[in-house]
Amino acid sequence: EIGVFSMETQGLAEVKNPSELFLADRGEPVPGSTVTCLMEGSRPILVEIQALVTKTNFGYPQRRASGFDLNRLQVLVGVLAKRAGLPLETYDIFLNVVGGLEAAEPAADLAVILALASALKNKTISKTIASFGEVGLGGEIRPVPQTEKRLQEIKKTGFKFAVIPSSPHSPKISDIKIASVKNVQDVVEQILK
Repeated sequence: EIGVFSMETQGLAEVKNPSELFLADRGEPVPGSTVTCLMEGSRPILVEIQALVTKTNFGYPQRRASGFDLNRLQVLVGVLAKRAGLPLETYDIFLNVVGGLEAAEPAADLAVILALASALKNKTISKTIASFGEVGLGGEIRPVPQTEKRLQEIKKTGFKFAVIPSSPHSPKISDIKIASVKNVQDVVEQILK
């Protein structure tokens, strides 16, 4: 389990809604920025994923990640290049999980894919969209555990739209639109059109 506290004048105080804390300083939408829902123990927490994609000045492009596994980033870049046809091999890629959290679970994969494609295409993703899902080597988007709990947190925090893996068992949540995607090509074509 994770506990989130803030330092007040009287000492440590519990943060009742960590998702709002981690998303509090989000500005206007910019290309390469999106939100995902991570599970920290049994607690869902929304965090912002930021990507920066720039033409490389050297022969070998840089890959840097803060709060995300660099090897996993390399895999996702390869999947995007091969399965969605995005020419990332000549670009430097920088990825950041805002707020200092570690996005260690595969559910962050879909948000990373969205952030990278958004940054490359220089298209913003709406501030009302959140996403989660695991990405396989074939480019398929796979379901992750506790989908309903994640969707409830997304709704509670005020998001209107969720991008999730396609599944016959996807829960229906009122007041939130759900886009089910099957593969990374769907994500690039449908969400970033």
